[in-house]
Amino acid sequence: MRRSPLTFPARLTRPSIGGNAAGFTRRRFIGAAGASLALLVSRPGTAAQTGILAVRVWPAQDYTRITLESREPLTFTHQLVHGPERLVVDLEGIELNGVLQSLPTKISGQDPYIQLIRAGRNRPGVVRLVIDLKAEIVPQVFTLKPVGEYGHRLVLDLYPVEPPDPLLALLEKLSPEEAAAGVPMPARPEPSSVRPTRPAEPGVARRQEAEPPPVRPQPAPEPPAARRKPADDEGVSRLVTIALDPGHGGEDPGAVGAAGSFEKHVTLSIGRRLKARIDAEPNMRAMLTRDADYFVPLQQRVSKARRVQADLFVSIHADAFISPTARGSSVFVLSERGATSTAARWLAQRENAADLIGGVNLGVKDEHLARTLLDLSQTASINDSLKVGKAVLGELGTINRLHKGEVEQASFAVLKAPDIPSILVETAFISNPEEEARLNDEAYQDRMADAILRGLKRYFAKNPPTAKSKLASL
Repeated sequence: MRRSPLTFPARLTRPSIGGNAAGFTRRRFIGAAGASLALLVSRPGTAAQTGILAVRVWPAQDYTRITLESREPLTFTHQLVHGPERLVVDLEGIELNGVLQSLPTKISGQDPYIQLIRAGRNRPGVVRLVIDLKAEIVPQVFTLKPVGEYGHRLVLDLYPVEPPDPLLALLEKLSPEEAAAGVPMPARPEPSSVRPTRPAEPGVARRQEAEPPPVRPQPAPEPPAARRKPADDEGVSRLVTIALDPGHGGEDPGAVGAAGSFEKHVTLSIGRRLKARIDAEPNMRAMLTRDADYFVPLQQRVSKARRVQADLFVSIHADAFISPTARGSSVFVLSERGATSTAARWLAQRENAADLIGGVNLGVKDEHLARTLLDLSQTASINDSLKVGKAVLGELGTINRLHKGEVEQASFAVLKAPDIPSILVETAFISNPEEEARLNDEAYQDRMADAILRGLKRYFAKNPPTAKSKLASL
């Protein structure tokens, strides 16, 4: 029978003690004093001082992430074992505490890549994790230094051998008639990370977080033969593809409101509602850069949009500022020269730090993406971005006050696709208690999605996209 890599040493037996009682007492005193001195001078990272503070698991179709957080840097080794597939991680100089022992309970049966996790003491001073896998994976294992509220982190990213194709997300688009009639999309497994609850705002009834958005009554769909095709005067003769980017996610919560609301949850909810509305249009379809609570690096968000040859990139956020009185909706586009205001510069710096908070393996570099993110010769795309930004901002002004009456510009990394017009929508200030309550209101989220869609349609009516044969064939 194959021996499991998770092994435990036999119990140590106490050696017999010889000599007189006085000698034993003296030796015991000296030994105890020496042990105490060793504890005082022991270096950080030893088993006596290092323990795991938190463990988190973020499952998604793109990849599953496991994060171990500690006060001190972790020393580790890892190896893949085949037949069956396992990832074995040895953690040196740590304690097997209750936090680490809780890791197996955080694995959901719906996790795409992990079957189960075992944790135990392998040998003195070494804790071994054995991750039983459902399929062959390509692991990325790396550490992150403390940032924000996080301490030292060891990150285990489990990627599939064959990455999911973002084009498949477009193939899930319902027909306009099905979407208009409220036909639900196929259900996706929920992540094992439970969405944290927040205190209910005064006077605001708590809603079931898993409740789907309300479906408004719609007229019965027309028979297939009578399906409406875009008229020539509508300005669009092919499917328009829009990449929707709900900001933050997973290890990166984004801004946190006074009542405990996470920006990552608000942006995902609005993104899903906007996608449903776009997919209900006969000549439009949408793709989400993330459709669950997991982290996506900034360059991968841009890469996903480019892989589906998106006509437009819309990043959705909930603003935050150092003052709780700041309020209003905003639209930003990329700037080649600098930010149009101090607030815009501060916001861009905060958003561009998302990779530091969420955690990116800086040892894995894509030269093409690096060139893309550094390319500032984007005049045409910026001009188009300003047009669509102005159209969307005008519609946002019908449902909320505007923070500024014009489109602002700043150097957002997520807007640097050189060939895709890109905008960043700040739906409202989650740092403002009144607007935080609105952002958690389903009716407001619906109005926000409707307003953004109206702005997009206004833009494409005046600026029809050019033909793209690859997209037209999908």
